[in-house]
Amino acid sequence: MKIFLFDTETIHANLLPLSFTRPVADFRCGIVTIREKWELELKSPCRFLPVEYLRDKFGGVEDESETALFIIGNLLPDCRLVEKIKLLQVGFAITKNGEPLVFKGSWVDFVQQKWCPEEWVEELASIEYVFDLFLKNFDEIRVDFKRLTNGRESQPTPKCVKVTYSDNEKANSGLFVEEGALVECVSINLKDGPVYIGRDSVIMEGSCVRGPLAVCEGSELRMGAKVYGGTTIGPHCKVGGEIDNVVMFGYSNKAHEGYLGNAVIGEWCNIGAGVNASNLKNDYSMIRVWNYKSHTFMHTDLQFCGLIMGDHSKIGVNCMINTATVIGVGVNIHGSGFPRTYLPNFCEGSPNTGFSRTPFKKFSEVADRVMSRRKVYPDDRYKAIYERIYNDSEGCE
Repeated sequence: MKIFLFDTETIHANLLPLSFTRPVADFRCGIVTIREKWELELKSPCRFLPVEYLRDKFGGVEDESETALFIIGNLLPDCRLVEKIKLLQVGFAITKNGEPLVFKGSWVDFVQQKWCPEEWVEELASIEYVFDLFLKNFDEIRVDFKRLTNGRESQPTPKCVKVTYSDNEKANSGLFVEEGALVECVSINLKDGPVYIGRDSVIMEGSCVRGPLAVCEGSELRMGAKVYGGTTIGPHCKVGGEIDNVVMFGYSNKAHEGYLGNAVIGEWCNIGAGVNASNLKNDYSMIRVWNYKSHTFMHTDLQFCGLIMGDHSKIGVNCMINTATVIGVGVNIHGSGFPRTYLPNFCEGSPNTGFSRTPFKKFSEVADRVMSRRKVYPDDRYKAIYERIYNDSEGCE
């Protein structure tokens, strides 16, 4: 039976700017993406069912009368829910507060709400807003670590690697190193959680890291990096300086000195040397963060929230970023001073000179150049998504 991870317009809107360019189930939280979590739990491949304009690239339902399993894309797997799903009968839906979380049946019946509801009363973990990614990342790294390493043996680490672990833990039991990873002269602290080091990744000498931490495939921690717990460095990223409770989706760089905390960074982003991003207001008050759905700054109960950065955005050398700054897709910031705490898609400029809209041709040429350096070549479907976002985006005034 096919399994689809579907998005709703509300979920999509609340998770912008990261959902501009991908289905919600393609978000990384913990070590793997939401889709990969469900595939590990259900032991079956899962398909995306995103909002309409993303379906040409990411897929949709081919046969709307075919019986399939539909799971809402922002839901994180729970062992109790997984067992419930396995027993779900055709025509039934698992609901929460009357809203469907899971449905087994045809897409036609799902759209027409032809189901028998089974209300789920227990708590469930989900990603409702972008900041939930770093809030839930501590726990998700621990859960994913068990999913990925159970019954497997880690590669050994050299004697020059210093590993600190809790008293009730066997030496290195919370450390897993995949084949091809290079870890030398590094301090690793496992007292607060496990550390996962992905295939062909590199942690250079002098780095100090604390779990729970995921350094995914092909990523690189530069010399002397300081990485605190709750951090996920997605595939093919380069990281230096100091980061704390940060989720980087993949193919992004923060390779030099500077601080980044309580943040979510999309793909193909670059944060220049000396950039410091605040995650706490000077008066210690609760923060407000830009919400695309309401088109205003929403109140939260968060005291700590740093940078939220959409795909293909860049921050120049020595820029300063205010608490809870939201940067859209294709933004390029440079110069001194603090930019405002919300920058729409495809803006370019500085706080001193102002911002203007980047011509799409210029954005596309730069994106091609950036991606080709990693031997990634976007197809027409990929480019069509960005053209659609560009045409639908507001100005930079």
